Amino acid sequence: MYVSACSDGGGAVSGRRRPLRVVHCFRSPVGGIFRHVRDLCEAQAAAGYEIGIVCDSTTGGAFEDRLFEAIADKLALGVVRTPMQRHVGPGDLSAAWRTLRIIRRMKPDILHGHGAKGGAYARLFGTALRATGRRVVRLYAPHGGSLHYDADALSGRAFFMLEALMGRMTDHIFFVSEYENRAYKEKVGVPHAPASLIYNGLRPEEFVSIANASDAADFLYVGMMRDLKGPDLFIEALKETERRTGRTLSAKLVGDGDDRPKYMEQTSRLGLSDRVTFLPAMPAREAFALGRIMVVPSRAEAMPYVVLEALAAGKPLIATAVGGVPEILGVDSPALAAPSVSSLADRMVLALADEEAYRKLMPSEDVLRSRFSVSRMAERIEAVYQEALATALPR
Repeated sequence: MYVSACSDGGGAVSGRRRPLRVVHCFRSPVGGIFRHVRDLCEAQAAAGYEIGIVCDSTTGGAFEDRLFEAIADKLALGVVRTPMQRHVGPGDLSAAWRTLRIIRRMKPDILHGHGAKGGAYARLFGTALRATGRRVVRLYAPHGGSLHYDADALSGRAFFMLEALMGRMTDHIFFVSEYENRAYKEKVGVPHAPASLIYNGLRPEEFVSIANASDAADFLYVGMMRDLKGPDLFIEALKETERRTGRTLSAKLVGDGDDRPKYMEQTSRLGLSDRVTFLPAMPAREAFALGRIMVVPSRAEAMPYVVLEALAAGKPLIATAVGGVPEILGVDSPALAAPSVSSLADRMVLALADEEAYRKLMPSEDVLRSRFSVSRMAERIEAVYQEALATALPR
């Protein structure tokens, strides 16, 4: 996609045509948001866009560094990482000023913000650039983000008020699940901007089953080491499943995060250290071979990639019925659990009773392919880009 080029990156149109410049802004380069952005960057670069990424420099590790290296040559505007704190605080002022200067140098036509912090920056800075005469489209994808807060809590009400205010600085909102769409309407209000429901997607090559390793554990967790994702629930449920079945069970937990030491201490306290292994983050398909049955014990989600990736790889799984997970597995799926120790243990006992029968309860490959496609996701987002750019005016 091409746009009319401007002689100074601002007002007067020179008559030339140049590639569309898209900057993806988000805070933490880990997990599903980072996977989503990488997929979009690859598809958009292949379509001829000039792409840039602005994100936090204090999260992620060696694994994420390798992922950046894998896409670096596709990003004409580069990757710029700068400190961004998760919570609102005094440091936001200096972080926001640094980020605004970075984005201004990239001269974007489209600012695509992901998550609460990235969405706030994209909309605030896009509006600031418009005030200087630049024609910038401001897009927002919550990916759960602030929508995970409790509507009855003071912090939640404050975030939802800010979301409502920034809604008037938004040209389009992308929701990755119907759950996220409903949550926004219930907690923030009907979007002021146009909105689209566009599911996350999988690549064709991901639909290849992965065999279990010879030393595969009974159960497997893959994800960030933070309470929101529920590793603590999984560890407790493993102990409860042992009690109910009378079996000694093993598990592997793959992922990085500040709360890992807490989960390791929990494992030791429950007497599970000899059969529960913690491993650093690695490619999901590599991790899938390490356990026979996946468990996704999240307390909150938007549309988790790890569920899609595991199913495409032929893994039977247990997942909590939060966010968009029921939209993947089906609302009546016996694989769905409540985010509680007892409910997770119920499903873990069920899966162990007849693993082959349990595997057949998963959605079919045809169903997954028809609903969750990277190419379809990128095409629909590109259509929104074109429509939003055509109607964007400096403010």
